[in-house]
Amino acid sequence: MNPREPSLAPSRAKRKGLLVVVILALAVGASLAVPYARLTAAREQPIDYSHITHVEAGIQCLYCHGQAPRSNIAGIPSVERCMGCHMVIATEDETVQQLAGYWERGEPIPWVAVNNQPDFVYFSHRPHLGAGINCETCHGNVGAMEETKPALRMDMGWCLDCHTEQEPDQVTRLADCMACHK
Repeated sequence: MNPREPSLAPSRAKRKGLLVVVILALAVGASLAVPYARLTAAREQPIDYSHITHVEAGIQCLYCHGQAPRSNIAGIPSVERCMGCHMVIATEDETVQQLAGYWERGEPIPWVAVNNQPDFVYFSHRPHLGAGINCETCHGNVGAMEETKPALRMDMGWCLDCHTEQEPDQVTRLADCMACHK
């Protein structure tokens, strides 16, 4: 090799620089993956509730989450709502007996919220349901989940993408930050 010709092999400094970039990229990717995995993990609940069982019985989302069409939140069903059926259905089931214990003690079930938005975000199910968007669009096929968990990462980009896709002529309305941020 002629010492005056430039070497085609990367210099040691370039290889080290490339290695640093790769390590940083992996570190950033890992730091983003861990919170995302935490966001999409199933939350441990006080009762092993099965959406699958209820969907297979023909119960619609809005029967239990009846506040969604008329309120900003979908709501978690009350013990009274659950016991309305379970006073007579599956009364010998261990999970139903746990439910009945809350009923007898007059205590609400301390469910752990599955989908949370930050306090500064305003979201209402009402206009989304009114526009014909079904629950599965955002929450995934909860009726097929063994444990209920967030199906999607519901962040600002995801919301904007959906609104832009649904209402291309309304994008300027979305530029009003206060429509979603309070």
